[in-house]
Amino acid sequence: MHTSIRNQCLSIVVPCFNEGDGLNAFFSRLESVLTDLGKYDYEIVCIDDGSRDDTLEVLCRHAERNPHIIVLELSRNFGKEAALTAGIDAARGDAVILLDADLQHPPELIVEMVRKWESGSDVVLARRKSRETDHPLKQFFTQWFYQLHNWISECTIPRDVGDFRLMDKRVVEALKHLPERRRFMKGLFAWVGFRQSVVEFVVEPRKSGKSSFTVRRLWALALEGITSFSTVPLSVWIYIGFSVAMLALIYGCWIIIKTLAFGIDVPNYVSLLAAVLFLGGIQLMGIGVLGEYIGRIYSESKQRPVYIIRQRYGGKKQDS
Repeated sequence: MHTSIRNQCLSIVVPCFNEGDGLNAFFSRLESVLTDLGKYDYEIVCIDDGSRDDTLEVLCRHAERNPHIIVLELSRNFGKEAALTAGIDAARGDAVILLDADLQHPPELIVEMVRKWESGSDVVLARRKSRETDHPLKQFFTQWFYQLHNWISECTIPRDVGDFRLMDKRVVEALKHLPERRRFMKGLFAWVGFRQSVVEFVVEPRKSGKSSFTVRRLWALALEGITSFSTVPLSVWIYIGFSVAMLALIYGCWIIIKTLAFGIDVPNYVSLLAAVLFLGGIQLMGIGVLGEYIGRIYSESKQRPVYIIRQRYGGKKQDS
C-alpha cells in the first residue's frame, strides 16, 4: 500500500498542441482538483509540442502565476508520443498522471485515481465508457485495431484505454529504461506490466479546437503499434508464399494431366496476365512489409533523440 505522506508529490503531464483557446478553463478545473488533494504537493508539466497558435504564451502566463507549473517548449512538433516521453522524463513525482488539455479527460477523475493508487495499484487506467463522441468510421477502425493488435502482439492493450492514466514512480522508472526511439506509448505502457486497476469515465466533447489526429496520422500510429510489438506481419509471408506455391503446383499438375488427356488448348493470355499481376501484387505487399521493418531498424540505428527541448519555463526553480 502506498502511504499518504504530506510531502509526496503528484506529477501531471500535459502534452499540448494548438490548445491555446482552452487552457484557461483546463487549468481552472485541474488546479481546483489538485487543491482539494491538499495532502499532496504537485507539479504540472506542460509540453508545448511545436504549437502554431498562442499555446506557449498562455502556458507561460500560467507558469508565472503558479510556481507548480513547468513548461517544456519542444524545438518543433515531434508528435504526441514524443511529447509524452518528454513529460515523463521531466516528471519528479511519486505518481505521474497523463492528461490531455482538451478537457475530454475530466480532471475530477484524478481524485478516484489517487485513491486507487493509495490502495496499492501501480497503474490506474482510465477507460472510456463509450465512443459516442467518435465518428462511426473511427469507432469501427479503432475496434478493428485493438482486435488485430491484441491477436498478433506479444502484449495486450486494454480496450478503450488511452493515455489518460496514473503511474507509480516505479512504473515511470521502468519506462525511462526502454531505449527505443520510435515509441508507441500505449504498447510500452502495456509491456511494462505492474499491478493495474481501472476507473471508468465519460468522454466530454472538446471545449475548443479540433483533434490533430488525421486519418493519415491514425493509420501511421496503427502501423507503428503493430510493427513495434509483433513480427507476425513478417512471418505471415512464409505461409502466404507456401500457399501460393502449392496452388501453383496443383494448377501445374492439372495442366499436365489436362494436356495429356485432351490435347493442347489455345493459350489463354487473360488468365496468364491475371496470374502474373496477382503474384506481382503479393510480392510487392511482402516487400512493403519488409520495408516497414527495415525502416524501423534504420531509424533506430541513427540514435536520434526522441525530442529536443528548446526552452524550459516556470517551476519552483526558474531557469535562465
